[in-house]
Formats: sequence, C-alpha cells, structure tokens
Amino acid sequence: MSLAGKVRGRLVESPNSFGARSREQRWERVRAYFPGIDDMRVLDLGGTVQFWTRLDRRPAHVVVVNLDVPDQAAHAPAVPDGITVVLGDACDPPVEVRADTFDLVFSNSVLEHVGGHAKRQAFAEVAQQLAPLHWVQTPNRYFPLEPHWLFPGFQFLPVAARASIAQRWPLAHTKSPNRDDALRATMSTELIGRTELKAYFPDSELLEERTGPLTKSLIAVRSEKSPAPPGAPPAGSWRAEGLEGAEGAGR
Repeated sequence: MSLAGKVRGRLVESPNSFGARSREQRWERVRAYFPGIDDMRVLDLGGTVQFWTRLDRRPAHVVVVNLDVPDQAAHAPAVPDGITVVLGDACDPPVEVRADTFDLVFSNSVLEHVGGHAKRQAFAEVAQQLAPLHWVQTPNRYFPLEPHWLFPGFQFLPVAARASIAQRWPLAHTKSPNRDDALRATMSTELIGRTELKAYFPDSELLEERTGPLTKSLIAVRSEKSPAPPGAPPAGSWRAEGLEGAEGAGR
C-alpha cells in the first residue's frame, strides 16, 4: 500500500481509524436519540446497504433509496433480510416509497451531494414528510479539513483549483482520472453550514459533532422527545403525501 493509502486509512478508512471511531460514536448517539430504533421501519435517503451491514444491530426494517443499486453479480453479497433497496431519487422518491409508512428518516453525508439549493430543499421536505422522526447528518462547511478529499480549505477554493487537486491529491477518496471527472466530482459536492441546515429544517434540533473546539459535522434531528411541529399528526401516523412536485436528482 502506498504512503498516501496508509495515511488515508489511518484517518478515515481502516477499522481503527479516526473516521471509524467517529462513525461508531455517531451511531451510539443515534441510538441514544432513538431508543426504539430496533423496532422501527427506517427510510435511508441516499444511503448504502454496506452502512447497515457494518452495524452489530439494525432496525426492524430499512428501505434504502439510492440512484445506484448494489452489484448483483454472482460474487456480490446478497442484500440481507430486513433491508430493501429501491432505485430512485432521494429528493423525489418513487411512488411505492412515498406510499409507505416509516418511523424514521435517516441520512448520512448525502445532503451535500444532491445538487444545489433547490435539490437540498426538496430533500429536506421529503425527510420531514415521510416520517415523524429524522436524523440528517452532513459535514460542516467550516471545518478546515474537507472530508472527501482530505485537503485543508478545499471547499473554499475556485472550481478550477479544486478540479486540479481532485486529479492529483493522493489522499482523495477516489482520485479523478481526467479533468472532466474532476470537475464533475468537485461541482457535485457542496458543503453547507449551520445557517443553511437550520433553514432547511427550521423545526428540528441541530446537533454538532466536534473535533476539539471545531464543529466537524452538523445534524438535524427530530427525535421521540422533540415537540411536534404545528399541525403535525401524531408519531406513527404519518404517511407521505403531496410530494409529487418535489424536485431533485439526488442520490
């Protein structure tokens, strides 16, 4: 393994990395906010099957909506019982998802990838309408180390500079093979801050994940202890309605 690979592994990808420990702490926090999650039906907007299979305990059922579906080749592991994968747009889920009933909408590092303000607004509306409870996490724009490329201040640079770094920086999650791919990757990743997240989730509690004194991630939460927004039906009775006009081409 190259030196860059070892450094990235130590930071975010190996089982004992800083990133892995951070994800474990995040999941412990999820369980603290949703103590009944083992018995819940959960909708994961833009997530992956791999995220859920890494956990030692999962909710009763998880529906994952993503523009990409797991590889169904013979060598690929089967999707385990209790997880359903639906091919679709997290900003405008398919009819069968909108017609279903969920206890919790969950999203982990997706909001920054859906593609601009209108898509983020549509994503937030879906997250708040498809279930009475939600947990939506996204990296903080103002944390100095950009989490996808692990390059300090990457998110504040001009697009041309970001594309050049995406082609050459050895610590990137996936180094872009050419200029067009680098432009696509950098332009489709747009970190947001606390003000934007609060605007998208005005009735939610905003949590922070910190590294020392700095805020690494932001989370919009409506938990079982949160007061219901004005006019909301009681928990357990929500169904998705009126989402046919939601825009989006998110994950």
